[in-house]
Amino acid sequence: MGRLRTNSGLAEDLLIELNRDAGVPLHRQIEASIRAGIRAGRLRSGASLPPTRTLAAGLGVSRGVVVEAYQQLVAEGYLASRSGGYTQVAASMPPAATPADGAGSAASMAQPAARSVGFRVDFGYGRTDVSQFPRAAWLRSVRTVLATTPNDRFAYLDGRGVPELRGALCDYLNRVRGTSSVPGNVVICNGYGQGISLLIQVLVRHGARRIALEDPSSNDDARVLAGAAGLEVVGIPVGPDGVQVDALHRADADAVVLTPSHQWPTGGVLSAAARAEVIRWAKRRGAIVVEDDYDAEYRYDRSPVGAMQGLALDHVVYCGTASKTLAPGLRLGWLVVPPRLVADVAEAKVLADRGSSVIDQLTFADFLARGEFDRHLRRMRPVYRRRRDALLDALRTHLPDLEPGGVAAGQHVVVWLPPDLDEAAVVAAAARHGLGIHGVGPYRIAGTGPGGLIFGYAILGESAIAEGVALLARAIREVRGT
Repeated sequence: MGRLRTNSGLAEDLLIELNRDAGVPLHRQIEASIRAGIRAGRLRSGASLPPTRTLAAGLGVSRGVVVEAYQQLVAEGYLASRSGGYTQVAASMPPAATPADGAGSAASMAQPAARSVGFRVDFGYGRTDVSQFPRAAWLRSVRTVLATTPNDRFAYLDGRGVPELRGALCDYLNRVRGTSSVPGNVVICNGYGQGISLLIQVLVRHGARRIALEDPSSNDDARVLAGAAGLEVVGIPVGPDGVQVDALHRADADAVVLTPSHQWPTGGVLSAAARAEVIRWAKRRGAIVVEDDYDAEYRYDRSPVGAMQGLALDHVVYCGTASKTLAPGLRLGWLVVPPRLVADVAEAKVLADRGSSVIDQLTFADFLARGEFDRHLRRMRPVYRRRRDALLDALRTHLPDLEPGGVAAGQHVVVWLPPDLDEAAVVAAAARHGLGIHGVGPYRIAGTGPGGLIFGYAILGESAIAEGVALLARAIREVRGT
């Protein structure tokens, strides 16, 4: 056992039990001890934990072991990283979970559709590593905004958002994503969820009756909101290179929602020829293409793929968000809207909430203008790439008959199952072994297609990724009866 009593200014009593003969990784033992202390109330909300070097020295382990334990607990919501490099017990705890197979809880930080608790390792999708949020740089922008912003900026503004952010976003998107945007056509919203809601309202007002979605695609946001608004939803099959355009021609839709730069969840990239055909379809029908560009900034093994909006600004609505690049809790999103729809979308935004937070908008504008957004992305790409590589290495080692797809970009990988494996059976067996993972099946509109698994890797350390794939291999052996 290693026991470390901290100074009075830190956590009152941090008791860590390590058993080097238990066959359990040391970082997992540290996680379990701290987690238990928080749940029992021994480590109070807001208490500071010892620095990683101090705790590592007291326990006789490498600093990397403690760093990995802290990072996992931050991802689970038990700890919070603070500016200045110290770590505290979080102000609010994740919900209590029922442990699986006697393992400790690992509460997911995913969106509700992907949330799961009670797993040793959770490959839930849709998450970004919020522990890496650039707090110091963001704080500098906050201070600048509060010190220099004219008073009139804090009054009610029009529904498009503050001019400073709309201008900064146009500069960034035109430079990095190849859009053809001007500040007057940008509407700031509270993330993609609100953005697609505003668009659906406007489309219905303009007479839309049917909307096409990729199949498979996310089963929240557009799918739910379109149905609630009275739109008929039709699925367009997705192939290895994205949506099948010939099926779109037969769909008789008034709008289509696409993820052309990194299809969710398959990872396909819509080819240049297919993009041109989608644009021809939209022009011929007078239809709208909603381009969800949710994670195009993260690419690892391919050249950049420009946004479709730059090809047809009168027919494409470009949707972007800070949720995958900075943090979903910022609730910052943006739409680049065809000129004929801007006034209606801005009016819908005003009716929804009178506009997004001015201070947050101005802060992000300053953050962009200073180049901090670019620096943050340059820092995070190799982090996510290492985690992606760890996942692919573990799959090659433990499950070589599974076929990964969509690996060149983003924060998730889809893995296709061989015909002898039933998707639902594998997901259920994985849960029994303490592994949280989602199948592709629930996200199909037509309900048919090959079985697959979605691996979200953004918030997992490399050792946790390897452990998770090993657990999956055990689950698959169980399904196969070997």
